[in-house]
Amino acid sequence: MSRIAPAQPPHAPAIAEALERIMPPGLEPLVLFRTMARNPRIFAKLFAGGLLDKGALGLRQRELVIDRTTARLGCEYEWGVHVALFAKRVGFGPVEIAATITGDGAAGCWSPPEQALVALVDDLVDQRTIGDGTWQSLTAHFDEAQILEAIALAGYYHTISFLCNGLRLPLESYAARFPDARSP
Repeated sequence: MSRIAPAQPPHAPAIAEALERIMPPGLEPLVLFRTMARNPRIFAKLFAGGLLDKGALGLRQRELVIDRTTARLGCEYEWGVHVALFAKRVGFGPVEIAATITGDGAAGCWSPPEQALVALVDDLVDQRTIGDGTWQSLTAHFDEAQILEAIALAGYYHTISFLCNGLRLPLESYAARFPDARSP
């Protein structure tokens, strides 16, 4: 049971419009979004800061950063939603999905640029900074705009993970689940 009950329709017009815009057709708005709607200011700020639009990173790169960040922070809710909605679209099969949870950036399923992104997330989660070796790898594969976006994604989904875990949001029925062993 969530610590704060999700808002129920009818929603304020701005919230209803945002929910309709962000959700795929046929899917009920996420428990996370409906819970954030309990505070229209936080809802608006989170949506304004969202990074799911077209950015400097490709979709696969974006989802790798999101999935690795949420997995490393133990946020099964957000990880599961992203895996369910995006994994197939970005070419993540069972090996890649498992590698977002366990293993290090050198996993053979990742290209060298993807390995650099995994190392970035791991450095930020473990050390709250980016090590020199990781930085060298990042700059070998990405430009400044892409690196800034990757850092912002990790930070944004750190916040989302805190919200989901802190509120103890119930998992979405269609979302992927962590396998039994989930320690990276």
